[in-house]
Amino acid sequence: MRRLLLALSLSAGLASGAFAQNAEIEANISAQIQAFKADDFATAFTFASPNIQRLFGDPNNFGAMVRNGYPMVWRPADVRFLELREVAGALWQKVMITDGDGRVHLLDYQMIQQEGGWKINGVQVLGNSDPAA
Repeated sequence: MRRLLLALSLSAGLASGAFAQNAEIEANISAQIQAFKADDFATAFTFASPNIQRLFGDPNNFGAMVRNGYPMVWRPADVRFLELREVAGALWQKVMITDGDGRVHLLDYQMIQQEGGWKINGVQVLGNSDPAA
């Protein structure tokens, strides 16, 4: 009986830790999207990993890349978080974004944990999930 209780309490602890991790990741992605919607590229840039920050150099370059390459992220109509999963040791958050024209896009956000919390280390467009497309 003690072993069962111990196993249940360990499972509950691991599940609550995963839930907190998932909530923090979703909050960071949401905050970055809100910053994009406000054209606040300086704030949006703070949610990017150091690797992404080095790659783009400054918030304006980063903002131009998002506007041109990921317009559905820059001006989403709706954002829904799907599963968080581990692939080859990396955490990936799948996100379904509906753009202003009603098209649905699936994106994968690679997340890395840094000293100050979770950062976005890349975004991959998985495709358009709209059956009419």
